[in-house]
Amino acid sequence: MKCWVCKRQARGLRHADTRHGVGNPRSYPIDWVFCSQRCQDIFHTMYGNWQRVLDGRMSLKEVAMIDPTDIELASMRKCLKAFGEAASEIGFNKPLGDYSETEALQVIDAIVTCWTDAMQEHHEKTKYPPVRGMPPAPDPMAHSLANIKDDLPWDTQGGKK
Repeated sequence: MKCWVCKRQARGLRHADTRHGVGNPRSYPIDWVFCSQRCQDIFHTMYGNWQRVLDGRMSLKEVAMIDPTDIELASMRKCLKAFGEAASEIGFNKPLGDYSETEALQVIDAIVTCWTDAMQEHHEKTKYPPVRGMPPAPDPMAHSLANIKDDLPWDTQGGKK
């Protein structure tokens, strides 16, 4: 099973839903599993905020936003190319407000799919510790924008103005 928060392989941490007893018909198995204590803590923070909003003890404006990590920011930067490709199919001259629902969903799907793939790729490469005596593998996320000047889909002059 995959971690509910980051989609890495889960490693035995679960959320125990004790709201309903064993014999209660509303009791059902929950597939909320986690890869680490950090992801489990993130889930419980989000779950607690959600419960406080439902109970009326907190407004939606007060819900804390978790700051993105460097890995998440690098994954976001990696999505620029996917965004550019999806937007180029629609046309760069078309304002965002004029997108149809299908076109907007096409752009969202491209970005979310690319971000999820980038996060999974990073976690797959870092799930095993480095072998002693071997140099660490270079992080592919570190230079995700190295060639962006030559690869801007909206710039027809190859990055030169």
